[in-house]
Amino acid sequence: MSNDLYEKGLEVRKAVLGEAHVERSLKNATDFTQDFQTFITQQAWGSIWTRPGLDRKARSMITIAMLAALGSDELKLHIRATRNTGVTRDEVKEILLQAGVYAGVPAANSAFHLAKQVFDEMDKEDEAAK
Repeated sequence: MSNDLYEKGLEVRKAVLGEAHVERSLKNATDFTQDFQTFITQQAWGSIWTRPGLDRKARSMITIAMLAALGSDELKLHIRATRNTGVTRDEVKEILLQAGVYAGVPAANSAFHLAKQVFDEMDKEDEAAK
């Protein structure tokens, strides 16, 4: 893979997930996980998130829906990323309601629980920053 694809992916990854999170992920990579960090930076962030067909907000919304449907704990990371992608809490609520119909109530229930947990943490962080 080209270094250019990695660099583009790294830029988008930091913009969406936050520089501190990405730097921590890269710093904590081991010999076992380094190839995966490179892979997701190049493929997910460099090849997909940089495509012109959808803007970052739309990609963020789709990712939230898919992670909710999969029951993935990574949903928390992408809920937190809404600060950077412009997805509102009301939009997250609508995405999770939609997931409830198409992915099932248990998946949506778990996703609402995780989203509430992250939003509560974000509110506390915002309050502490004041």
